[in-house]
Amino acid sequence: MLDIDTFLITLYVTIDDFCIAHLGPEPKLAGHQPSLTRSEVVTLSTFGQLARFHSERDFFRFAHQNLRHLFPGLPDRSQFNRLQSHQQSVTCRFALNLAQLLSTPDYLGIPAYEVLDRCGVATRWCGRRGVGWLPEDIDKGLCSRLRWFEGFHLLTCVTAAGVVSGWGFGSASAKDQPLADAFLYGRHTQDPRLPTVGVSLSDGDYVTDTGFQGKSLHDKWQTHFGVRFFVCPPQYHSGDSSKYCRWPRQWHRLCASWRQIVETVHDKLLNFCRLSNERPHDLSGFSARLSAKVALHNFCIWVNCQLGRRSLAFADLILW
Repeated sequence: MLDIDTFLITLYVTIDDFCIAHLGPEPKLAGHQPSLTRSEVVTLSTFGQLARFHSERDFFRFAHQNLRHLFPGLPDRSQFNRLQSHQQSVTCRFALNLAQLLSTPDYLGIPAYEVLDRCGVATRWCGRRGVGWLPEDIDKGLCSRLRWFEGFHLLTCVTAAGVVSGWGFGSASAKDQPLADAFLYGRHTQDPRLPTVGVSLSDGDYVTDTGFQGKSLHDKWQTHFGVRFFVCPPQYHSGDSSKYCRWPRQWHRLCASWRQIVETVHDKLLNFCRLSNERPHDLSGFSARLSAKVALHNFCIWVNCQLGRRSLAFADLILW
């Protein structure tokens, strides 16, 4: 177990070393300088996603009462929210850098494959009247965990060790195939508009569920995006079953065992990193907090590797 100060200092030093090594000196802004450096902003943003805090307001109340000795320049909450959104790209790059570091022989090893899957993120009760916040980005969709819900669909790419190597999100009504198509396109082209997709850590080997089925799509991804191996169980259609190859039961069980890790990671993001409590009023704020949640997830795996613990043993990592 780590006490709060040790965890925060370790997190800050890791982020600051990353910023110095990969981003260079912090640029000076015109006018009044921010009260927090970019490393301090990313540290507080990442730490604030822990499930110990019920909301952003709860975290900021805790920071004002207990973290002033570590962050004397802590501003008011509205200014910190602006700084958090401004440093979202740094948080994203830090999370992806941790994923690449953890996928080396010195840590968890080079992954043999990555698992691609989505999960529903409810941001509003779908039975409420009116359009609510972000009406142009949020709509209703179906999720096996939530059933009908209103919010986003989160697409994550996870290694066999539980490291998040890339992510993205779309509206709740978005289907698996177009989400995966945009995700793999962003990885292949390194499109700056999709900075969170990262790079493939397994040289293009992916495992998915039946929602991503489609031979023409798989052929396109292999030809244009360099996807080498795409394991996807076939869908059965009683009306025209002759077109689909039936897998033996053992193959389905093997694929399900490979995919189990992404369900564990989604549980960590939704509960340990407080993603299930998101009620965003602004898309940039949601993007910044989502990047911070992934950074927290990957950082906890990195800390557990340093301490010789199981990589996903998050529950007793911090001594409150």
